[in-house]
Amino acid sequence: MKINNFEEIISWQKTGELTFLIYKLFKNNRDFNFKDQIQRAAVSIGNNIAEGFERKGNNEFKHFLFMAKGSCGEVRSMTYLALRLGYVDNSDFDKIQSLCIEISKLISGLIKTL
Repeated sequence: MKINNFEEIISWQKTGELTFLIYKLFKNNRDFNFKDQIQRAAVSIGNNIAEGFERKGNNEFKHFLFMAKGSCGEVRSMTYLALRLGYVDNSDFDKIQSLCIEISKLISGLIKTL
């Protein structure tokens, strides 16, 4: 199956869900450094997928996919801290973790196909 544009990539689509959730959950958070970092990491996942795809070379695309996986791990890591600090409850923690794990697996699958 040929992918014609990055909007067709499922991991990019799922990242939109994750990013919306992160922005919604931390909208009123007063820890501005934390809020900024987790939002930037979430946005970075989708942006790296898109940027890598637009480079049109498989090696460069893989490089950006690995960066997207790294940002996904950063969001997961920060979510543990958010839970301990009381910024999210267990339900929201589980939603974020689940989405991050799913996105990471999708990205890994895409890397393997390249």
